[in-house]
Parts: sequence; C-alpha cells; structure tokens
Amino acid sequence: MRRYLFSLLPLAFSLAAAAQPADGSPGDYTLPHQIAAAVSADRIEADITKLVSFGTRHTLSETESDTRGIGAARRWIEAEFNRISADCGNCLEVFTVSDFVEGETRIPNRTEVVNVIAIQRGSLDPDRMVLMSGDIDSRVSDILDGTSDSPGANDNASGVAGTLEAARVLSRHKFAGSIVYAALSGEEQGLFGGAILADHALANGWRMKAVLNNDMIGNIKGVDGVIDNSTARVFSEGTRATETAEEARIRRFTGGEVDSPSRNLARYIDRMADRYVPNLDTMMVYRLDRFGRGGHHRPFNERGMPGVRIMETHENYTQQHQDLRTENGIEYGDVLEAVDFDYAAKLTALNAVSLAGMAAAPAFPANVQIEGAVQPSTTLSWDRPTGSAAENLAGYRVYWRLTDAPQWTFSRWVGDVDSYTIENVVIDNYYFGVASVAENGAESPVVFPGPAGSFGE
Repeated sequence: MRRYLFSLLPLAFSLAAAAQPADGSPGDYTLPHQIAAAVSADRIEADITKLVSFGTRHTLSETESDTRGIGAARRWIEAEFNRISADCGNCLEVFTVSDFVEGETRIPNRTEVVNVIAIQRGSLDPDRMVLMSGDIDSRVSDILDGTSDSPGANDNASGVAGTLEAARVLSRHKFAGSIVYAALSGEEQGLFGGAILADHALANGWRMKAVLNNDMIGNIKGVDGVIDNSTARVFSEGTRATETAEEARIRRFTGGEVDSPSRNLARYIDRMADRYVPNLDTMMVYRLDRFGRGGHHRPFNERGMPGVRIMETHENYTQQHQDLRTENGIEYGDVLEAVDFDYAAKLTALNAVSLAGMAAAPAFPANVQIEGAVQPSTTLSWDRPTGSAAENLAGYRVYWRLTDAPQWTFSRWVGDVDSYTIENVVIDNYYFGVASVAENGAESPVVFPGPAGSFGE
C-alpha cells in the first residue's frame, strides 16, 4: 500500500503545479463548466411548448386574451422572469420597453411593439452590459396575417426559451458586470423591437459591450439534407456600421477590416465553445447575417453596439414563415415536433458561458493603441480602469495572429500594466490585440487597436 502512495506523489505535485500557471496569470475560469452543465433541455422544451400554446404570436395578433396572441405570450414571459427573480432573491429587474409603430409596410396600423426585459445587475460595474435576446413574434406565409395559427416553435420560441433558461442558470451566480435578458417583439415586421431597445439603451447610458441575438437555435435537420447537432453559426459584421470617414482612412493604413468588436465577439464565442461546451463547434460566418436577410442584432450594430447572431447551422426553409399544410408529401410549418431540445440546450449553454465570461471579466480594454513602424518590436497601450470597475482586475493578456488567421493564435500574459512591448515581433506581419483578465481567470474579448476594434469606453 505504501508503495502505491509514494508512486502517486509526483502526480499530485504535478497537478498542483498545473493549477498555478508558470507565467503568473490567474489560470482558467472554471465556473462556465458548471454553468454549461446546468442548462436543462427539459425546461427549454417546456418553455417552447408553452409559447407554441398561444396559437400565434404575430406582432399584429390578439393582445387582450390571456390564452392566445402576442399579448398573452409576452405577459407569460414577464411572469416567468419574475418567477426566476423571486428564486434568486429578486436579483432581476423586470420591466417592458415599448413604442408605437404605424405607417409601415408590415405594420400599417398603429401597433404597440413591446419588449420584455430582465437585468441582472453587476456588483462592480453595473452599467457595463452584455445582452442575450430571442424574438417573441411568429408569422405564417402572409406577413400581415395575425390570426392564423403560427406556432413559431423554432422561429423563434427556441431563442426566447434559451434566453429564459440562461436567466435561470446565470441568476444563481454573481458577476462584476450586468447581464440583460431580452424577449424582443416586431422582428418579423422589420426589426422594430431591437431598434426600440437599442434606443432605450443609448438613452439610459447602458455601456453595451455585446449583443448575442439568438434566432432559431433548435433545428438540426436542414433543407440541404444534412442532419447535424454539433455545430452552430455565429454571424458578425466586419467594418463597424458607424465608422466615420476619418476612421475609414485610419483603417486603410492600419487594418481592422476583420477585427470589428462584433468580429472579435464572434471569436470569443468560438473560444468559449471549444473550452466549455462539449461536442459543439462554431462556424464563424464573416457576414452581418444570412445572405440578404436580417436579425435583431442589426439595430444594435447600426447604433455602434457590438452584436452577433447565434443560430443553427442547417436551416429548413419549409419550416420558416409557412402556413401549416402538406403539399407533395412535404409538411410545412414551424411546429414543435421539428425542434431538437437537446441541441437548443447546447446553444443555450454556449450563450450562457459566453455571457458569464464577459460579465465576470474586468472592464474591457479601452483606448487601445499600437505603434512599431520600422522597428523590431510592437508596443500596445491601453487605459486601465479605476474605482470599483478595477477591483477584480488581475491584469492583461496581449494577443497576436497572422493576418490571414481566423482566430487569435499567440498570446502572452503581461500583468497589471497599461502598456507592453513585444520584442522581435514585427508589426507589419501580424494583427494584435489585448484582453483584460479577472482574478478568477475570466477574460474579456480581445480588443483590436484603434477605432476599428473599439468596444467603447
């Protein structure tokens, strides 16, 4: 027995050493493993089933009934957020954000577009926000048909159910920054709910660092014949929509076409999938959205807030925007039976670990600058936060990659400094960035230098 004890001692010491990185960094953030495991496919199934039970959730549908239409659906969502809040000691601020829309092609008559919002306030930097959203509304073939049954099981009860489940799981924990859970309306009619909330965020001083828009996260059987439950797509814009002429001039000489904050948000989500979500690979699509189509992250992008769309890899168009019917042996309609709840849980876990990582991280690096022309080294600098926003800051990690590499491949822990020079790495050959790291190991997305990559202050 004693012989076995001694044989295990070197292994024990090696594991202890592994827990303390040699470079002095805090090491890996471990909470996301617990968060990913806590996401429940059964709860997501129950939420999608409930949303489908309202018959239709069309933006122009019934609002007075307690059992049918978008009014009943949004009141149920608000009640569910309140139940989640009660379970965590009233840790969520639950409210609605709305406005009236009329005179539009898809909303001809005066209609109130109502979003249901829940905020989990951060303990150190509460005005710094990351947001997860899904769309309440559904539709059939006729975009103005607000009366026919429109289950919208995948498009987009799946996104709303994922947002509710993320709130259930994440509200059990505390974070430095705030997390916003949003059930948005009016998406099918023209992305009105997202625009209304984005304007509300600006008016109320929300420092919105990331918008994770979930639109269809439950289908694994594509119209292309592929069945796939192990990949997801993340769409992100390249050049920022709010770029000025002067910023475009700077970018022309320094780069940044593929390093907008939205693009580096997508890279962050890709890394979180690799680290924390078993059997899930993300496809980073370098496009704002699907070809010629739109989603609710776009209004945030248009107002300068980083945002991406997370969704299934293989869509089935016979189950989107369709009247319920059977033609030539094909069943049309967005019905409950076509949703894979385990897959929806997997994509919900991807959102949850990404939100947790960003909310637990310190303030994202601001005012990142770079220099090194005609030198054998590259120097990065940034503004260090002050006050409570810096209380969980351990330091920074500098990243670089070849200019044609899709993901950050090289990094170095540099400690709690506000500038760093990488010797013998020539600025002309690589792209560079910097991320903030918390004492618990949580890390921000990488921030590319200059206006092209800025996440804001």
